[in-house]
Amino acid sequence: MHNRTKGFPAPLSPKYLRRETKASVFKFKTTDGLAAVSNLVGQKRAETAISLAAAIEHKDFNIYVAGPVGTGRHSAVNALLKSQSAKMLLPCDWIYVNNFDAPHKPTAVRVPSGMAKDLKSAMEKLVDDLTVEITTAFESEDYQTKRRVIEQEFGERHEAAFADFYEAAKKEGIAVIQTPMGFTLTALRNGSVIKEKEYETLSESEQTEIDEKIERFQRLLGEILQALPREEREHRDRLQKLHAELAGSVVAERVATVRKRFCDVAPVCAYLEHVQEDMINNAEIFLQARHAGERGPFPDTMVKFHLLRDFRRYAVNIMVSNTGTDHKGAPLEKEILPNLGNLTGRIESESEMGILHTDFTLIKPGALHRANGGYLVLDAERLITEPFAWETLKRCLKHQLITISSVGEIMGFNSTASLDPDPIPLNVRIVLIGSSYLYQLLFMLDEEFETAFKLLADFEVDAPRSARNVQLFARMVGSAARKNGLLGLTPDGVARLMDEAVRRTEDAERFSLNMSNLIDILTEANFYAKGANREVIGRDEISQALEQAQDRSARYRERSYEMIQQKTLLIDTEGASVGQINGLSVLDLGTHRFGQPTRITARVRMGTGKVVDIEREAELGGSLHSKGVLILSAYLAANYALDVPMSLHASIVFEQSYGGVDGDSASSTELYALLSALSGVPIQQCFAVTGSVNQAGEVQAIGGVNEKIEGFFDVCKARKLTGKQGVLIPKSNVRNLMLRQDVVEACQEGLFRVIPIRTINEGIAVLTGKEAGTRNNKGQFPKGSINRLVEEQMRSFANIRRHFARVKEPNGSENE
Repeated sequence: MHNRTKGFPAPLSPKYLRRETKASVFKFKTTDGLAAVSNLVGQKRAETAISLAAAIEHKDFNIYVAGPVGTGRHSAVNALLKSQSAKMLLPCDWIYVNNFDAPHKPTAVRVPSGMAKDLKSAMEKLVDDLTVEITTAFESEDYQTKRRVIEQEFGERHEAAFADFYEAAKKEGIAVIQTPMGFTLTALRNGSVIKEKEYETLSESEQTEIDEKIERFQRLLGEILQALPREEREHRDRLQKLHAELAGSVVAERVATVRKRFCDVAPVCAYLEHVQEDMINNAEIFLQARHAGERGPFPDTMVKFHLLRDFRRYAVNIMVSNTGTDHKGAPLEKEILPNLGNLTGRIESESEMGILHTDFTLIKPGALHRANGGYLVLDAERLITEPFAWETLKRCLKHQLITISSVGEIMGFNSTASLDPDPIPLNVRIVLIGSSYLYQLLFMLDEEFETAFKLLADFEVDAPRSARNVQLFARMVGSAARKNGLLGLTPDGVARLMDEAVRRTEDAERFSLNMSNLIDILTEANFYAKGANREVIGRDEISQALEQAQDRSARYRERSYEMIQQKTLLIDTEGASVGQINGLSVLDLGTHRFGQPTRITARVRMGTGKVVDIEREAELGGSLHSKGVLILSAYLAANYALDVPMSLHASIVFEQSYGGVDGDSASSTELYALLSALSGVPIQQCFAVTGSVNQAGEVQAIGGVNEKIEGFFDVCKARKLTGKQGVLIPKSNVRNLMLRQDVVEACQEGLFRVIPIRTINEGIAVLTGKEAGTRNNKGQFPKGSINRLVEEQMRSFANIRRHFARVKEPNGSENE
């Protein structure tokens, strides 16, 4: 066969096509007997960064954990932070209490860990007890006696003043008559009220005397009436003083008991002083509550008076309480929905009779409150998509304060009065988990991001396939199986899973660390093993799971190959054609990737040195594909007919391609088609080609090499393998090969070939069966070589162009 001709690259040995893991490297019977892996395999760099973020005390050393889904980011973060947080002190509690001087500005109070619940209970008991005790005190005989004395003194003074006034008026013949409108003074004669007609019959001097008396007594009555409010105030003051003395003695005794429990915390003592003063000044609300309680069916000892709205003023609103949890040490919180309210807390409202009310007891904590003094883990993508959450988080971190605000307040929409609670000091380590792409965006577009998040934990997607890591992989798989309640794996089962992990990296010397995908395979294999009444998962079950997963997603692939077999899509696998070659591409359907051959053709003629990319002209080609075509022009101009202008007009097209084309992995394929068209030497259609090319003619590595080879193999197999068919790949892609077993077997039997190529010269030689040729000392290519034929054609185009340039125009001028 022509590929074995001297100087031509040889096909790869089957040992390079699939480097399998031998089950004999494992010395266990099943993975159930393997010890769990304490650390993540291959993630030393990321673990070091997370550990630094967990231990360092500087406020700006928050961390962004970057990497693909399934690489163990969340489990690693949880394990490392949990270990560090257990070594830290339990942070203090935070509460909100009423600000009696300014109720719209609730006061934030820091109390020692565990005290918040005790203080809340103590205040509730204080209110319940005082409601009973204050009422009892006001119903006591001593209070009633003192109050009667005050009432009696006020009544006697009031009656005595009016009695003296009545007596003095009567002596002077003036009657005082009380009406609904007030007091009326009139004259008396012979003990009877003088009527108007009788008054008119009196002499002028008598009338004047009566008028003067009435006027004088009216002034006296006015003085008495003016003194009444003052006396009533004195009366109320005396009653209030009595109430204050009585309530004060009861309240002071009870508050003193509470204060004694919390005497070591100055803010609590100061708060209790305000509570005591307010309770004494508002003793009537306790009396009202007691009367309301009497209407209920329960005795006073069972009534929870503290639940009444009037007593909310004495409530304790716990924002953070670090007692009663299983976790010891600093808190470790994760907020799955990091919106504004869930991050910084919110102020709720209650509806009563259609009117919204709020108070400090309706302030609800957020994730920052719960994580204060510890760690808060957030999903980066979700965080930045929530309105105002990202900006608010940065502001809280910058000022080290948790300020509660609503979306309406931030946007300036609130028109009603609301609460303005004290901000709470913030000391928290934020851990953002997201993609590497989002990290780069935030780093470039947000100037504050670098300041607030100084650390990056970049998770690896794969690990070296070293002997040690292979053993760690087995332990990691065993741990995952036990954690998910799956059967253990046999050595050959682990080996088969390792091979799949290697294939997914597209690098035979590394294996994937995406445990999420591998666990999906294990779960399905576990189902098949149990269905067959097996106690372990072996190689057959893993293979079955992989085959079934492929089959479930194979509809599009089968239809595509069917169209090739029906010659709806034109692909030749035998014969030879000038300027025609089989290119290879990979179609990615999300859960499934497969290779598909595509016919690429090139046509050439004399022109002005332009290589036309029809895909780009039709706006179907991407920028990377266009770049590859431009490299072809540069390669031709730099390697052929250097002493004449480049006089080529070439067109390249992906035949029957109706979607977008991008990437440069077909650039070497396109160049082979051009060289064939220029030389007139046909390309053997039994080959398919992939690989990009640079200006020096070196064939460069591409992605998806396994799927591309297998795609062309499937087409050839459906038409019958001849032994001549094969795929040309970049030599640098040999390390990426992890082909299906059936492809390897066909190559071993000589029915199919995978040929590594380093340069365009090697590739065109294999494809045409002719040597490419290199320039001799005189700068000439060997006769009959591909390069000699190409250069002669390029020179011919230049001569034709020169000939036409000298043709005279009809008016006699020379056409330049």
